Amino acid sequence: MNHREYIDRSFDGQLSPGEWDALQAAVIADPDLRREYVERRWVHALLESGSEALPSLFAGASPAPAARAARATSRPLLRLSAAAAVVFFCATLFLVLDRRTDTTVATLIEAQDCRWAGSDLPTVEGAGLAPGTLALMEGMATIRFKSGATVTLEAPGVLVVESAMKCRLIEGSVVADVPESAHGFTIDTPKMEVIDLGTRFGVTTTPLGNSNVFVFEGEVKVKENASPVAKHLFAGHSLVGATDPQPDQDQEVRRSEPLPSPGDDWTPISTAVGRGGDTYIRRGDAHGPTGGHPLLMVKHTDLADNNVRRALLTFDRSTLGSARIRDARLALKMESSGLGFSSLVPDSRFAIYGITAGSPVFRDEVSLLWKNAGPLGDASLSESMFRRLATFEIRKGSPNGLIETRSDALTEFLQSHPDEIVSLLIVRETGESDKQGLVHAFASKEHPTSPAPTLWIQTAPLE
Repeated sequence: MNHREYIDRSFDGQLSPGEWDALQAAVIADPDLRREYVERRWVHALLESGSEALPSLFAGASPAPAARAARATSRPLLRLSAAAAVVFFCATLFLVLDRRTDTTVATLIEAQDCRWAGSDLPTVEGAGLAPGTLALMEGMATIRFKSGATVTLEAPGVLVVESAMKCRLIEGSVVADVPESAHGFTIDTPKMEVIDLGTRFGVTTTPLGNSNVFVFEGEVKVKENASPVAKHLFAGHSLVGATDPQPDQDQEVRRSEPLPSPGDDWTPISTAVGRGGDTYIRRGDAHGPTGGHPLLMVKHTDLADNNVRRALLTFDRSTLGSARIRDARLALKMESSGLGFSSLVPDSRFAIYGITAGSPVFRDEVSLLWKNAGPLGDASLSESMFRRLATFEIRKGSPNGLIETRSDALTEFLQSHPDEIVSLLIVRETGESDKQGLVHAFASKEHPTSPAPTLWIQTAPLE
């Protein structure tokens, strides 16, 4: 929306009700835009006051002496009246609307294709920001602080603007570019405080308690809540904060939200049922088996071999009995991994592979590693062992919603698969231009609040 073009159109009543409401919101939120509105209104009023002289000017005619005298007498009065009206308008506007001028500490300089929910600050692109909260559900937004620091918030994320030199990341990821004028700019998370010492860096935090800092350029100082000693990080280094401790044995179990059913004749089979399971493998196996992790992490990159990750899902369909499979869908719940940054990876395509009958079935998620996963880690997945069944896409800045995918190939694979245990492999096919690109994640059966990966099966009685 070009607010400056809308200002001129508003004086002639050319805006729709929706455009007028949007312009009012932008003028209220942005002191610079408000000042420009007042100045243009002043000019418009002056032009209106002298409009009666324009026809004679364009006609090339000279007014009669009496008319000139009358107009010479009336023109100052008209201008004075117009000026008085504009002054009154300006005074009212500033008294009523300019309460945030002195408290504005930042500007929302970019917010295209963003979806917001729960923010108490204006979310119109170009709006001035006082201390308050921005809650971004979809997209990426860039905030420039008066200190000169620029912070890009990636969805889904919640950022609290506190001052020209400080903000607090409640959830999500940010990338900060900090010039010399803003040395000391600080980003807080629930687990740590990150203080700039002249740099470009990224910070992430998730609802599970993970916090991560990566320094692209320069240096930062990190103060973790659990440690009294600050750590210095330099370009190319990162720090991962500790996660929240496990709940006490006597604490109530948190129940996950049920998945929406596609219909009455559909049966869910999750990885938490029977002999099912889920895990992910990471090349290099730096952190050991991941079978009990609440997240299934997936990433593809040619820039850092040990950051490649793939997810394995196994489903026990013995509960279906001998019913005939008519259709099938795979449902996954996206979650924040707390690793990498969405702004450094393009829209990403994922592929789902079925492990064919007769191939090894990987059921032991407790001990499964990349080095003992055999063909699961092959760069080229053999067609004799893996069948490509379906694809789905995750766009940059997508919210952590439910992903459902179906295909005729998935249905046919389940119809023809003789074993009760079905194994699927999830691979990201899209690479990235920076090794700190995003690690995508999905809820596993161990996630405390989100549903496990689920196969929805539509069945029909055998004829």
